[in-house]
Amino acid sequence: MEHLIRPVRGDEWRQVRALRLLALRDPAAPVAFLETYEKAVAQPDEYWQDRTTNAAPGGPIRQFVAEGPDGGWAGSVTVLVEEPGTQSVLGAGVEVRQAHLVGVYVRPEHRGTGLTEALFEAAVEWARAADGAGVERIRLFVHEDNERAEAFYRRFGFVRSGLSASVPGDPSALEYEMVLAPAPGR
Repeated sequence: MEHLIRPVRGDEWRQVRALRLLALRDPAAPVAFLETYEKAVAQPDEYWQDRTTNAAPGGPIRQFVAEGPDGGWAGSVTVLVEEPGTQSVLGAGVEVRQAHLVGVYVRPEHRGTGLTEALFEAAVEWARAADGAGVERIRLFVHEDNERAEAFYRRFGFVRSGLSASVPGDPSALEYEMVLAPAPGR
């Protein structure tokens, strides 16, 4: 694999926007993301600038990208740090300091190459590190119809926690919470 896995920089909002819009046009987008292409494409530049600044080092969120030798981005994952006493994006209460992995996307031509694993390794390492987020728990949600994603998450070590939530905008659909086992010695 010839990709560099790194955090986004605050000035890379155009690349963040382009990759997100590409992800939202993927055939799996309806079961992979809560946001729609139509909503995202209508956002002003300031939205993308703020989003990127907040996800860069020094911000409250961390977005990792896979950058190819040509400078193009092949994928991304974002880590949201959730504090006890707050509510998650799906409305569930947060009991411990935890990381919530969102926005997982790898371009189709790079799927199955180890790139998703590399992005997850960087995200999990940062989330667990004392000089990173230093969280007690790492979780994500997966749509009940997103079998491919759930299979990857299981291979990476995530298991269903037993918690589920209705999908915003579609109360008949469920998102299952999956958690990563604690690192040895934690």
